[in-house]
Amino acid sequence: MASHGITRATGTAVRTEEARQQQLRDIDAYKELVDLVHTKITERQYTLEVLGLATKILKQNPEYYTIWNHRRRVLNALFSGKNADGSSKHAVDDLLRNDLQLTFALLRQYPKCYWIWNHRNWLLETAESQQGDDVGRQLWSGELLLVNKMLSADSRNFHAWSYRRFVTTHIERLTPRTEGQAPQSMTESEFEYTSSMVRSNLSNFSAWHHRSKLIPRLLNERNADAETRRALLDSELALICEAINTDPFDQSIWFYHQYLMTTLSPNCSSQDRIVPNLNNGDRQRYYENEMQYIREILEDEEDCKWIYEGLLFLASAYLEVDSDTKVFTRADMQSWLEQLRRLDPLRRGRWEDLGRSLNL
Repeated sequence: MASHGITRATGTAVRTEEARQQQLRDIDAYKELVDLVHTKITERQYTLEVLGLATKILKQNPEYYTIWNHRRRVLNALFSGKNADGSSKHAVDDLLRNDLQLTFALLRQYPKCYWIWNHRNWLLETAESQQGDDVGRQLWSGELLLVNKMLSADSRNFHAWSYRRFVTTHIERLTPRTEGQAPQSMTESEFEYTSSMVRSNLSNFSAWHHRSKLIPRLLNERNADAETRRALLDSELALICEAINTDPFDQSIWFYHQYLMTTLSPNCSSQDRIVPNLNNGDRQRYYENEMQYIREILEDEEDCKWIYEGLLFLASAYLEVDSDTKVFTRADMQSWLEQLRRLDPLRRGRWEDLGRSLNL
């Protein structure tokens, strides 16, 4: 089995009796270890010994989120305690460093485990609160380098993309600034990062999604006027249409195209509109241009269901602003819908619902 082109190791289908018995012994040992940790936590034994036992469990099963919760209880107790010499700073440093190393090692093996990312985020927030903004700024800046490495290994790891937004938010918050100066923004650099990521891999849904979240903020921070906003929309449409032409069978590309078209709708909220001052004539021209381009691609890709779905989406959007269009006909829409039924019969119920919503 592969995920994003990265093959997972598979076990052998045939096991010897000796291997089966060893596995049973390992399961029993694991259950005993889990029971022991639960018991010690119930008894509030928040010690280094319990922390070590929790480590053993998490190395075997990092998805066990209850053990991560236990681990944080133990760490909080150790952070608030005092060493025999009356100082806890060195112990806190060591505990934080050890857990950061643990989560890093686990992420290399389990890069899509929610609980590892969650615990790492908690560690850095705790380190900042314990040791101050200067240390926090260094840690979060270093964390961005880690995320870059994770995305270099798997550019579509949506866990890493989501975590990246946490990291950049913290870096922006902690970046020094003069009195009265606005917080430093990473929007421009993040937007450029998504550009490089989608150019290297058009199928990167997470990068397209990240890009869509940045655009409203980007325009606001640039104090973009109507002309600049329209230029950005046109450049994004040119980028995504180039991507569609390169691989019209890629689902993530069509989702981003649909996002751009959604911002044209009169029903789109003002904060999400790329160009706020469009009239219905402007919208019609955009819909017509996109529909013409997609229909040209259809001539060479008649078995691509995403093309038909995209055309129906555009037709539905067009009818919101002009119910008497000559750009396409009801027969065209019925034909596109029939092709969807043919190409994607497993979702026939969905296409039936779509037909009813469009009165086809």
